[in-house]
Amino acid sequence: MGNQLRKHIEEVVALSDDEYTFVLSHFSKEAFGKNDFLIQKRESVNHCYYVISGLLKLVYDDADGKKHITSFAMENWWESDFAAFFTQTEAQMSLQCIEETHVLSISLNNYNKLAANFPKMEYFFLKKSNAGHIASQRRILSFLTSSAKERYEQLLEQYPVLFQRVPKMLLASYLGVSRETLSRLSH
Repeated sequence: MGNQLRKHIEEVVALSDDEYTFVLSHFSKEAFGKNDFLIQKRESVNHCYYVISGLLKLVYDDADGKKHITSFAMENWWESDFAAFFTQTEAQMSLQCIEETHVLSISLNNYNKLAANFPKMEYFFLKKSNAGHIASQRRILSFLTSSAKERYEQLLEQYPVLFQRVPKMLLASYLGVSRETLSRLSH
């Protein structure tokens, strides 16, 4: 598990063995079963998660009880209810396993310690945060300017593996369409 995180970090910054041991000491290994929750709405969000293996969905439940999937997270992705994590407020979303999932979790305290005391990790976290902001803006723009068919084709082009791993009902929710519409789009 640990080497996967090292390779991921070293895509951005190089680490010596001692530096990597220091970084890894700030994380905890956790395992979750299919359908388990890492975060539940209205609970405190104490960790951010790096996915070693498995697949997660981040879900927002609206006032009418409709579930909206805001993101998926698979191997080498980071996920949390980031607003709640960084502001230490209650979760607005839930994070749930679609598959059996193994993660490395980091608390806000350890995240801040690494960022404050180790410039390489501060830079790494900045690069990951920026990439997340860019992806979020692209997703928003896609909803504002693209048809359902175009969003489907963008997702298929960017993340074809999701179509093998994610049930159609969940893909439909992520794309903002009904399952029936998704079926039409996929033909």
